Order: sequence, then structure tokens, then C-alpha cells
Amino acid sequence: SLIELQGALDQTVNAARFTSDGGRRLSRAALANYAAAAIMMPYEAFLNAAKSLKYDVEAIGRRFGASFEQVAHRLTTMQRPGAEGVAFFFVRVDAAGNMSKRYSGDVFPFARFGGSCPLWNIHETFRLPRRILTQIIALPDGARYFSIARTVQGGAGGFNAPSAERAVALGCRIEDAGALIYAQGLDPERAAATPIGLTCRLCERIDCAARAYPPPKRRLVIDEQSRLAAPFSFAFD
Repeated sequence: SLIELQGALDQTVNAARFTSDGGRRLSRAALANYAAAAIMMPYEAFLNAAKSLKYDVEAIGRRFGASFEQVAHRLTTMQRPGAEGVAFFFVRVDAAGNMSKRYSGDVFPFARFGGSCPLWNIHETFRLPRRILTQIIALPDGARYFSIARTVQGGAGGFNAPSAERAVALGCRIEDAGALIYAQGLDPERAAATPIGLTCRLCERIDCAARAYPPPKRRLVIDEQSRLAAPFSFAFD
């Protein structure tokens, strides 16, 4: 893609007026990867297949010869005006919770810094490799989403070289979940949701047993005579 589309890539990157050579090169590589995915999974054919297969990521992957991660990533780009698919968000994490990819698609408000919530079952996939897990999640503002998560294998350097095990999650607004094969038989509006936060330092859920840090803008409340499920108590005054 870099060679065949060099002119178009240069024009797009130059128009962005990056201030560093590293930024320009990184942008070119990202655009080339996007172009390669578009060639491998053409928009109209891919969207039609996604809808007919009810967004079954593995079935779509078999049809286009693409990996689970490639298909999930491509699904986030199906928002051409007049030919839209389900609006998805996508994230990739490692076993330590570090995010190496995130695409919100104006759907999910990812935090700019920090990891994701440990109550999101994307982290549970490392105990159940290659198995697709589904979950309804709810943010503190009441917004609800449906997500699927699965581990993916990163490339290894060769024989006996360590490989990178990562997990990806693909999600959508709860009102769009009915279009997905993974939500068959589920009443998204009535099903219980797992309360999560964007990241610990931005989350103000008081009774979260998974909390690792207190929110920085709240006053800690310490009671030495009692031990609660949550490791930190705080006040909103």
C-alpha cells in the first residue's frame, strides 16, 4: 500500500502539517494500514456481509481471509454517510491492562490516560483464551453498551521468541445490540448491566470493590473502626 498509494498518502500527510518527521511517518503507516484493510475488505461487500452474517466476526473473517482483530477494526469504519453499519468502538489491551489501540467512533468516551476498568470482561478473556465473552456494561452517567471480547495472538519474532497475547473488545450502544448475533435471545433493555468506569481515577462509584485509586477531586473518608468492600471511601463535598 505504501508504494502503490504513495502519492495519495503524501498528499494527505502533508496537508496535516505535522511538526515532526516521526509524526509524519507514523501517520503514513497508519493510513497505509487503513488502505490495506479497505482493499482486503472493500466497503460495500464487507458491510453487506457484516449485515447478512449479523456481525459475526469470525464468520466475516472466514469470508474475507482476515483475522478477528482485522475484522473488528474494520467494523469501526463502516460509517459512510448513507451506507452506515452499526457504530462500533474498539479497544486492544495486554495482560497488564495497557491499551495499545482504541477507536471510539464517537460512541464510547475512552479516557485519554490510564487503563480500562477491571470489571470489563475484556480482562477476563486471558483466563479463557480464544473464547468470545459478551457483556452489557453501564457507565456512571447511565450510558449502556453491549460488548464482545476475545484474546488475539500477536506476532512472534521466531522460534522460541516470546509472543504477545492481547485481547480486543468490540462494542456498540445498547440500542444497536439487536443487530448482533451475539445478542440473540437477549433483551438488552432489561438485562442486567455490569457497572464500570472509564478508569479508576475518573470513576466516582463509591461501592466498587475493584477500585485501585481514589478519585483525585474527592475527599477521602477514613474510618479506622470498619472495613468496607471498597478499599477507599470518599465524600462529595
